[in-house]
Amino acid sequence: MFRRTYLALTAATVLGGTAAFGAAHSMDIVDTAADAGNFTTLLAAAEAAELVETLKGEGPFTVFAPTDEAFAALPEGTVDNLLLPENKDQLVSILTYHVVPGKVMSGDLTDGMMATTVEGSDVTITTEGGVTVGGANVTTADIEASNGVIHVIDAVIMPE
Repeated sequence: MFRRTYLALTAATVLGGTAAFGAAHSMDIVDTAADAGNFTTLLAAAEAAELVETLKGEGPFTVFAPTDEAFAALPEGTVDNLLLPENKDQLVSILTYHVVPGKVMSGDLTDGMMATTVEGSDVTITTEGGVTVGGANVTTADIEASNGVIHVIDAVIMPE
């Protein structure tokens, strides 16, 4: 019951959210994130990792998208270091750890569920007391795009 109430509240928040996400259904994941305005670091990283065209592809994809604030919370110099060409493999690994194949909506989540990421590792999703993915809080769920869905998270999650 609590989970359904929480998911209903989350869905209501998303549906009543900002206009930036209003036309998202006709835009792909990359364009939807760009239109939102708070994913510039994520998009720069995706470009450096040469993942933009993949994320603009047919999909469907589920992206757990860290905000610019989430990237800024990393230790100083981390993002700059990851964007260096010699660290591309590590950057690709981190970014693909934030992507799950298929379109996973908040209503599909269960407490303790494991989702296999594009990176190849599993990430744990919890729903008790709020939805978390790999320990990061989902702050906005179910932002639909033409090729999948974005769930906004408040931290950058790292593969083991």
